[in-house]
Amino acid sequence: MGKKTIHVSDFTGTVLQQDDEVVRVVVLEHPDLVAGPVQLDATPGEVENIDDAALDVAVVEIHDRHGGGEPRRVVLTASEFDAMATDVPMAQLLKTAERVRPPKARKSAEKIDYGTLEHAGKPHRGRVTEEEARLVREQLDEVNKLLADAGVRQIDPSDPEHALRYGFSEVS
Repeated sequence: MGKKTIHVSDFTGTVLQQDDEVVRVVVLEHPDLVAGPVQLDATPGEVENIDDAALDVAVVEIHDRHGGGEPRRVVLTASEFDAMATDVPMAQLLKTAERVRPPKARKSAEKIDYGTLEHAGKPHRGRVTEEEARLVREQLDEVNKLLADAGVRQIDPSDPEHALRYGFSEVS
């Protein structure tokens, strides 16, 4: 038995031929995006006018007591933001404003324990421990649900690479 993969445009459902150019569109932020960035496939013609539709925006963070210690991110048109500066033009204000330093990187990253249900099956470069493999085999549905919720690939026991990595029995 063979498998045939058909690629379609996520925007229009148009079947993409093997020699068609495919444009990858990564959605970083959207009101309906709940589990992090996603990737969509399109044809060049479907996205050729995307730059014309782009808005000049200002993305700001509001650090106040209403955020519970976390800043609120707000996106507004650049002209709306510019209108907030009534004493000095916004362009001049931005040139002379105090620079924000990026937060210092952590000295040592926290080590992730892939032998827990929370992290089992997530892609990583290290070797799979017996504990992680056991969790994946015994709780595959729950692991795949957590992986889907995190927006990463799910584990398919019939995939030879996954079968070998997590110790699934050979599929006939």
